[in-house]
Amino acid sequence: MGVADMEAGGGLWDGLLSATEGCGPLLQRDYWAVIDRCGCSPSELMELVALRFAEFAPEELVVFEPERERDEPLEPGDELQVHIRGAGTFRVRIIHRDRQSLTLATRPGHPEAGRITFGAYRNERGDVIFHIRSRARSGSRVKYLGFRTGGEAMQTNTWTDFVNAVALTVGEGVIGFLHAETTVMEEAHESADDVRGPTFLARGDES
Repeated sequence: MGVADMEAGGGLWDGLLSATEGCGPLLQRDYWAVIDRCGCSPSELMELVALRFAEFAPEELVVFEPERERDEPLEPGDELQVHIRGAGTFRVRIIHRDRQSLTLATRPGHPEAGRITFGAYRNERGDVIFHIRSRARSGSRVKYLGFRTGGEAMQTNTWTDFVNAVALTVGEGVIGFLHAETTVMEEAHESADDVRGPTFLARGDES
């Protein structure tokens, strides 16, 4: 389903499970690393992620399946089925893509309510950084309680493995260690959040 289909049958953001509909605190989770000897620019890295997204997820934890077969990068309006170990099968939709980032949002029934952005940029030394940031609540009270008993560790393992897989594909792994941080969003930050846009802006394609 592409942007044209979305416009014909409803808005790109219709039928999503936004963070405002979830349960529990709004959490911002960041997973990022500096890539050692990265062989491509940030925009080239993100083109690869959009083209081969499902390949970077650890299949023992989660499997992504595009709803249509094609050898083209994911674009806004496209949807993926998500098979999460021990939780079931759900759907997400791409709601934003630019040269340096890709953002997915959850559909009703997903364990989480919110969105997640994958982006690449350079630090002051010119090294390429691959960064994932989600902003979400649990999809319901039941899922919130379940997430606290084991889902959080699984999510951290999923996205740190994703970062590491990307780093090993475009470079020689990560420099130092892989960062994983969780922040509770304050009310002022939450009210200013753009739920239709990326969770962060990836800028600075050239060194």
